[in-house]
This record gives sequence, C-alpha cells and structure tokens, in this order.
Amino acid sequence: MALKPDDMVCFCFHVRLRKIETFCRVEKPLHASQISDCLSAGTGCGWCRPMLKHIHLRICGEHIPDWRKSPEANIPEAVALKTDFLDALDVQNWAAGRQRHISEGHGKPPKDQ
Repeated sequence: MALKPDDMVCFCFHVRLRKIETFCRVEKPLHASQISDCLSAGTGCGWCRPMLKHIHLRICGEHIPDWRKSPEANIPEAVALKTDFLDALDVQNWAAGRQRHISEGHGKPPKDQ
C-alpha cells in the first residue's frame, strides 16, 4: 500500500508526508537539505534522508547552479522520474526499515524517544 499524505516520513521528529510535500510546493527549496533546515526531518537517525531527496526531486526538480550550466548544454530544468516509488511503498515496511536502520547502528534517534 502506498504512503498516504498523513503517513509519517520522519519518525524522529514526527514529520508527515503532507507537511514535506506542502513545504516543497510552497517554499520551492533549491536543495533537499533545506527541508531538514526548516522541518528538522532527516536530522535525527538519518533514515528518511533518501526519501526527502526523492520527494524534493519529484516536486522541485533538480537545481543546477548557473556556474554549472554551459550555453552548449541542453540541460532540462527538472528531472522527470519514470516511476514514483511512494506509490509502491508500504507504510509498515517503511517503519520497519527505519527500525533496522537504527538497530544496525546507522543512526540514533533523538534522546527523547
């Protein structure tokens, strides 16, 4: 079952998919790290960072700084994703993956959890 807007993406700071998508649509951050700066998502155990990058790319597209663009290059302003893995992601598997991520020592949740 796909992630729904009210499903949790960042378990450490209780940030839901709807909040991240709304932030991206309204603020149009240039980089996925700006989601973390504003919402704190991705700053705890780190499990959701790849998801934040995917959501950012899907909504905001790829930002290519002017200094990296050349007049000869035909670089599209946004990268079109062939499939949206959010539609295929199961919320229970997402939560279980985060638990494995922490138990394998790849990240630590905030101390209040």
